[in-house]
Amino acid sequence: MLTPTNLVALFVILAAAMAAVIVIKPSVIATKAGKIFAFAALLVIPALAGWAGLSAHVEKSKETEFCLSCHVMTPYGKSLHIDDRAHIPAVHYQNHLVPHDRACFTCHTTYTMFGDYNAKLHGLRHIYIQYIGTMPQHIKLYSPYNNRECLHCHEGARSFEEGAMHNLDPATLPAIKSNKLSCVSSGCHETVHDVANANKQTFWKEGAK
Repeated sequence: MLTPTNLVALFVILAAAMAAVIVIKPSVIATKAGKIFAFAALLVIPALAGWAGLSAHVEKSKETEFCLSCHVMTPYGKSLHIDDRAHIPAVHYQNHLVPHDRACFTCHTTYTMFGDYNAKLHGLRHIYIQYIGTMPQHIKLYSPYNNRECLHCHEGARSFEEGAMHNLDPATLPAIKSNKLSCVSSGCHETVHDVANANKQTFWKEGAK
């Protein structure tokens, strides 16, 4: 199976082999075909290797395991196993309402045209802070959580559209859909990653029967 990682290796080996031919036999570039060969060896193939490598790492960075690989994110990963239906990320994770292997990315990527790229740019900043910068005492979102990320999955669902609390007041649903009333506002789904009190919680043991 040709995976992105294997593709990178293939391009690198190919470029190295072609470059070796040029070093061993420089006369090969004397002809027009030789110049094309050298152009491919020194520019085209390395560029393809770089593109394949970037694609592979972007895909890898979408994985839950990658997001939780930083020590500072450990409590957030732990909060996904809290055995309490009031904890929204835990409910989504434990009931496969989001993909297990892309749980963080699914909920924290803006569903806009350039959402994936914006998320990755923020991710580069996270890596910089992890290894070079100063870790903040409290981790905060760059901007208030937008209902758009919830509605991407829930809008149109019967449980959402006909939910009792959503229909107590006829103005509630329109306010949620227009992002005027936050899904995570007080009195709604306000318990998200409550890492400060995580040690006081009961945890679900994944795979236990």
